[in-house]
Amino acid sequence: MTSAAPIFQFNDQRRSIVDEVVERVTAGVRDPLLVLNEAAYLEIRRLQPKGGPELAEWRSLARQLGRLSDADRRQKLRGFVTRYAWDVAGNFDPRVYKFASKAMVPLIGALLSPRATLKNLPASLDLTGLDGRIIVQGPRDHIRRLAEIGTVVFVPTHLSNLDSVVFGFALERAGLPPATYGAGKNLFTNPVLSYFMHNLGAYRVDRRLRHALYKDVLKAYSTVLIERGYHSLFFPGGTRSRSGGVERRLKLGLAGTALEAFVRTSEEGSPRRVFFVPATINYLLTLEAETLIDDFLQEEGRARYIIEDDESSRVARVAAFTQKLMGLDAGCVIRFSRPLDCFGNFVDDEGASHDARGRVVDPVSYVTGRSGKVARDAVRDAEYTRELGERICESYQKDTVVMATHIAATCAFERLRRSVGGVDLFALLRHRDDVSVPRAELAEDIDQLVARIHVLEEKGDLCLSPGLRHKSGAEILGDALRAFAGYHTNEVLAPRGSDLLLYDTRLLFYYQNRLAAHGLAFDAIAPAAASRTRP
Repeated sequence: MTSAAPIFQFNDQRRSIVDEVVERVTAGVRDPLLVLNEAAYLEIRRLQPKGGPELAEWRSLARQLGRLSDADRRQKLRGFVTRYAWDVAGNFDPRVYKFASKAMVPLIGALLSPRATLKNLPASLDLTGLDGRIIVQGPRDHIRRLAEIGTVVFVPTHLSNLDSVVFGFALERAGLPPATYGAGKNLFTNPVLSYFMHNLGAYRVDRRLRHALYKDVLKAYSTVLIERGYHSLFFPGGTRSRSGGVERRLKLGLAGTALEAFVRTSEEGSPRRVFFVPATINYLLTLEAETLIDDFLQEEGRARYIIEDDESSRVARVAAFTQKLMGLDAGCVIRFSRPLDCFGNFVDDEGASHDARGRVVDPVSYVTGRSGKVARDAVRDAEYTRELGERICESYQKDTVVMATHIAATCAFERLRRSVGGVDLFALLRHRDDVSVPRAELAEDIDQLVARIHVLEEKGDLCLSPGLRHKSGAEILGDALRAFAGYHTNEVLAPRGSDLLLYDTRLLFYYQNRLAAHGLAFDAIAPAAASRTRP
């Protein structure tokens, strides 16, 4: 089934996709003067510190715009839209996909379980060799069926720059077709990574461009792909989770393109069903944890969208980091959630939507006006997308998989709070390496926390990592200590005789944040802000 997916014919359709994007965006602009003025203003401001020919081009356009005729402005507009559309457009080479399906296995194995990889390198080249280390859970048969009758949009959580590679492996192992996905243009600077990404359906997203014209090109490109049946992958959190917690706020612009695609095909009388599949990506350890949590804790960092200087972007740092991993066996669990339609309704194996009461509903009825005709309505569709975002966030919480590092960090951070007193986060974090906990007492805390996790798991509100289900608190603590040891730049929990020193409080905070949304850990995110989604 996988090789029959539309993406395998992508290159034959690439030009017509770009042409359609150009026509759609150009025709949708009512006032080219306004649109080009905004683009010129923002681009001049962005490029001014660096200078160069691109800045000169925008300055020249800004000076000319007032004197140009409407026809000339539209010609300029079309030129920029065409340039952006071709820059965004992805590529897919089935030969590269076939090679990558095998070549990526030892790479992922070395990153997530280097000891096992080195012990048996020939076996590590086998695609099934990672099954015990990257575990894929969820309704895979159900999703495979939906991929045959409609377009599937995967919307996973986002923790690391490894996510797209690991999630691609999960799709392969689940027997699901590859998906197109947007990747930050900064990630294409690595020639090796760029080669694979460019040939495996990734399209470039230049997050430095903030003007509406570029955003319209991105949205139109995504909409056209979904209309044509290309399965897609979005990270609706917008960027990697800085705190380490599960996303509770989403950026839903690209998710809205799936609804638009459904409305457009419904207008044409042949609605193409679109199914959303939330998923959680759960790591025992996160490569970029130190940079991400520092960014979260700095006010100026909270507004940063692109981190260009983290562990995953520096070759020397990645090499040193990988070397530290050589004595560590770690893991990852990808958990698919129940599929949803564009309106947040659950769907069955045949693709039929069911409302909150379990009744079968026709998705087309949601976008049909009083006149009986399907029509686009920006305000209405934004509200539908917001409600979909809430359902996705609910799925994230239910399908979060708790790992040993999350549990140990939660109990250790709670011990820090008890020792220091108060609830001010930054006051807590300042107590670095001056609080210790008897190892036996921390193991008892873990037993108590695991008991609470079991209660939530029985209710379907959380998932415990499969390997932890029958382990004692002491064993889980041992797993966490082995994972932390030598992985990060600083020790997280440092053994001192029979005690454990709470050494890197930032990283304890980062890993405990995975349980904050469930009320099991210290929550530094205001509930009112966390519950909102952004269209």
